[in-house]
Amino acid sequence: MKKNRYEAVLEIIKENDIENQSELAKKLRERGFSVTQATVSRDIQKLNLIKIKVDGRFKYVVADTAGNYSEKYLRIIKETISKLSVAKNLLVVKTQSGMAMATAAALDGLELLEIIGSLAGDDVIFIATDSDDKARLLMNKIELLMKKEI
Repeated sequence: MKKNRYEAVLEIIKENDIENQSELAKKLRERGFSVTQATVSRDIQKLNLIKIKVDGRFKYVVADTAGNYSEKYLRIIKETISKLSVAKNLLVVKTQSGMAMATAAALDGLELLEIIGSLAGDDVIFIATDSDDKARLLMNKIELLMKKEI
């Protein structure tokens, strides 16, 4: 039963911009699932969903940052990135002076699906994604990685 509900949650957030747990619960009920707010909350946590801001509104997406990433990559990301900004479909990553190439290599090593390619200078990295939403999602993933315990 949980597996079916999990699959439904993933379908719902893929097909709809779901802003809160109440909306998600309503959509699940429309599909025949008997859920409470507590159930939806646990499902969100179990499925590793996060909220990202898109056009001034929030929506749930899957944050696939729960993987066991190399400690070396995480350390570089945590210690070198000072600022993340989205500019349309680009993620602009500001790093400590001289660290952009190492940071870009660490981000590439994580094989995040949103990254099409990156260009590193001395202290700035431009990361291309295929949409504004993917750039925001990537920024959220990197922010989560920066908070991850090593």
